[in-house]
Order: sequence, then C-alpha cells, then structure tokens
Amino acid sequence: MGATMDQMKMLNQLRKAQKDLKNEIVEVEAGDGAVVIQITGELKVKKVTLDPEKIDFDDMPELERWIENAFRDGYAKAQEIATDKMKPLMGALGNFGM
Repeated sequence: MGATMDQMKMLNQLRKAQKDLKNEIVEVEAGDGAVVIQITGELKVKKVTLDPEKIDFDDMPELERWIENAFRDGYAKAQEIATDKMKPLMGALGNFGM
C-alpha cells in the first residue's frame, strides 16, 4: 500500500527538520570559559576549545569536572532543541500508524 499525500508531506517535513538540526549549534562553557563545547542538534560534537590561560594544569580533576559539566549541559540543551523540533512531527506521524 502506497503512502498518501499527507504521509509524504509529513515525511518531507521530518527530513527537513532532521536536516535543520545539523545547523543548530549549542555552545556551553565551564570554568568561566576555560572549556567551551559546541554540540549540534544531531547530538554530535562540533568543537571543543580549551583556554590554557584559564586552566590550572596542576589541578587536572578540576579541568576534568569542567569538561564533564560542559558535555552534560551541552547534550541536555541539544536534546531539548531536537525534542522541541521533532515532537510535533513525530506526533503527527503517529496518527498515520507509523
């Protein structure tokens, strides 16, 4: 059984939303900018920046904690963006029995 026009329209909107998520960038920092991480709406790491001027390399546990916090916060924000963008589309697709 072929897809109806409404189903095709929804699938196209879903594909567009997924493509748009590639361009959504979340940037978070920890340690007053010592660690900056960018994560896409697809939950992929785009960039990690460390500022050596703000890092005490004799205190590695602190740096590790900043990195963990930045990743955690970044992924949470990126997931929120992805969920907000996809939720209306997924609900509509559910109406089609998909």
